[in-house]
Amino acid sequence: MKKTLLVLVMGASLSTYAQRPTTPTPTTPGTTPTTTTPGTGGPTTGRSATGPKPYREVITDKAVSKKGLFTVHKVEDKYYFEIPDSVMFREIMAVTRFVRVPANSGVGRATYGGEQTNRQTLAFERGPSNNVFMRVITLISVADSTHQISKAVSNSNLNPIAAAFPIAALGKDSTSVVIDVTDFFKGDNQVVGLSPNGKRSFNLGPLASDRSYIQSINTFPINTEIRTVKTYTAMPSSGPSLFPTSSVPAANAAGAVTFELNTSMIILPRTPMARRYWDRRVGFFPDQFIKYSDAQQKVDEETFAVRWRLEPKDEDVERWKRGELVEPKKQIIYYIDPATPKQWVPYLIKGINDWQKAFEAAGFKNAIVGKEWPNDPDMSMEDARFSVLRYFASDVENAYGPNVHDPRSGEILESHIGWYHNVMKLLHDWYLIQTAAVNPRARKMKYDDDLMGELIRFVSSHEVGHTLGLLHNMGSSSRTPVDSLRNKKWVEANGHTASIMDYARFNYVAQPEDNITEIGLFPRIGDYDVWAIKWGYGYIPGNTEDELKKNSDQLIRTSIAQNPRRWFGTYELGNDNDPRSQREDLSDNSVKASEYGIKNLKYILNNLQAWTKEPNEINESLNEMYGQLVGQYRRYVGHVTTNVGGVYETFRTAEEGGAIYEPVPKSTQKNAVNFLQSQVFETPKWLINKDIWNRVSNPGETADPVSGAMEAGLNSLLSNDRLARMQTNVERFGADKAYSAIELLNDVQSGIFSELTSKKAIDMYRRGVQKAYVDRLNTILNPPTPTGTTITFGSSTNVNRTDLPAIARAQLTKLRAQVAAAIPTTTDSMSKIHLQDLQERIKRALDPNAK
Repeated sequence: MKKTLLVLVMGASLSTYAQRPTTPTPTTPGTTPTTTTPGTGGPTTGRSATGPKPYREVITDKAVSKKGLFTVHKVEDKYYFEIPDSVMFREIMAVTRFVRVPANSGVGRATYGGEQTNRQTLAFERGPSNNVFMRVITLISVADSTHQISKAVSNSNLNPIAAAFPIAALGKDSTSVVIDVTDFFKGDNQVVGLSPNGKRSFNLGPLASDRSYIQSINTFPINTEIRTVKTYTAMPSSGPSLFPTSSVPAANAAGAVTFELNTSMIILPRTPMARRYWDRRVGFFPDQFIKYSDAQQKVDEETFAVRWRLEPKDEDVERWKRGELVEPKKQIIYYIDPATPKQWVPYLIKGINDWQKAFEAAGFKNAIVGKEWPNDPDMSMEDARFSVLRYFASDVENAYGPNVHDPRSGEILESHIGWYHNVMKLLHDWYLIQTAAVNPRARKMKYDDDLMGELIRFVSSHEVGHTLGLLHNMGSSSRTPVDSLRNKKWVEANGHTASIMDYARFNYVAQPEDNITEIGLFPRIGDYDVWAIKWGYGYIPGNTEDELKKNSDQLIRTSIAQNPRRWFGTYELGNDNDPRSQREDLSDNSVKASEYGIKNLKYILNNLQAWTKEPNEINESLNEMYGQLVGQYRRYVGHVTTNVGGVYETFRTAEEGGAIYEPVPKSTQKNAVNFLQSQVFETPKWLINKDIWNRVSNPGETADPVSGAMEAGLNSLLSNDRLARMQTNVERFGADKAYSAIELLNDVQSGIFSELTSKKAIDMYRRGVQKAYVDRLNTILNPPTPTGTTITFGSSTNVNRTDLPAIARAQLTKLRAQVAAAIPTTTDSMSKIHLQDLQERIKRALDPNAK
């Protein structure tokens, strides 16, 4: 579910990149370079006192040697790398993962064995004075070495030397060097250890070298695996702070914490994978670098899609180009952690294998497969050559799907999916609240294994989609007509959303009388997913960059025109004001969908006590599920509210023509406000279940869920950003197309204060929302003075530079007159004193200095 999205990882580059030297960098004449002694972190002279020794004096008869990327020699308690000349200057990805960690709560979430803590791109090079340097490749600028500007790029992009190793010996044939890496891997080195953020999160002190050691080093043809144990002194968290540290019980008990780490050093391909140029109309994760050339009149940012290197076998290339189905050179394999409970393994594998049909659209059969972890002592789950779904014994209700990729090309090298045991609770709660009205199997607190297995299967597919390079497609569900979600034949054939990468969850629109089965309630790999994999992994003709971009553009335009369900939209690329690209929503009509959803919630609420009853439990499940139900109601309110002041964002190329940004139709916005008036601001009495409340909450200690929902809905609707955007929309698009802030406040004020003309008694909840309305306008008119230290993340509307204070003043002035006129004719005593209080509040808002 969770995916840390859209961090453009700037990294290494091609062999022509300026930061990749092909010869050792000379030192300044008459100086001795200062480097860092591996494992100590302190400065030392790089010159070896004696120079390299004969090979046999270093790699003695006692050596236990293994050949691979580096030939690894273990001589008693020392480890040596023998680095061939062919590996010098080659880029190597170093990925450090936790193998085992102390019990902890982490920052925001706990940390578990199997998770990544560090990733760097490295290169070894021969330095002066019989040294080998380890550089960290950090730069992002590239230029072809045949261009003059490459010199300027080189001058401004020098990679740091992270460590220096004296050459202990030359190889037997003098085409390799031997270095002692013992102290480097035993020590505390940022490049292949915990990241700085990781150390801060655990509140770590210095490394305890007497309790830190190398557990093993194994080497293979393209990678070397280093397993270490690191112990740090540590102090418990000193209390609340802006950036809190983790709570690690070991820090209290022993004043130290110990980690088991694995660093995979895997060599990147000599020839990077051909890049596929990224397009905002297809939801792949992007990576990029800045490209310089002599012919430019502006700098180019080359952005490309992150994806696996999936290629046909040499003998099948022409067949694949003709559209025939072929086997890939190398299959994408995901292994299941053996710590996974056995009953869930088949469903996790099914979720992986479900992607096979998408890859068939790209021309590959058997391209992807899930497998159980084999009983092979030569395989390690931390090995960067293997992609693994890691199972965490955790109470976190989540899962995530990252990937490790080559920053030069976007080629995915491996993925370690994070799967938290308690994600099943999240799945249960979603499924009950969204489908129990139509599915009897959802009406209990513990599901049958086959039902929970299918829920796990869909999340497995979603997370694997991320590891294939796919972003969330939050806009996918908006391409399903709301009435189709109640059409049994249609929804069971097509699914309620066109993408498994949407946060569409389950079909909450379906009604009991529709008789829709589970296949019409669950998300699945859909039209968009198949199309996206075809674009990312299928054949696009072209021999030049211009040809490839042109043919890709034509393919995208034609495909979306043929099937609008292939449209991609997400707020995660910047615009969170497009109501079509929301999380957790369904259909092309949020008002109608939410009305159906609320109808189902009413049915569920009436049966909630029976469905949550468990033996020997004091209503804990009832309390949790009532909270989930209220939360689902508030989601529906949020879905509808986003339409108000909303702006559609539809990316089009210049050749396509047409606007990218358009206002949500005014009629749609007004319908949304009508929904909020009837379903939110008029007291939603159906949510008031005093029988449940009396079982689960103390009225003196627990916030009222109904008033909380009403006031939150009002404050969101009347937020500064929304109101200011509505005024801007009127200026941009015209009053006939855009709904203005003045019109919104007139409509909302008329509805919220309808009792002023109807003379009805004003109930407690309506009194609360009326106060909230006046307070909200007062805040616009008289922003509170900040007190203490205020730290703001991001930006917000500067209200004083907008029309909002003037509009708020006009609305309050009008409301004051209406309240004053209503007080004499109000007969209900509580309503009367409430209006008198409102009158005083408005007076002070209009004139804060009044007495």
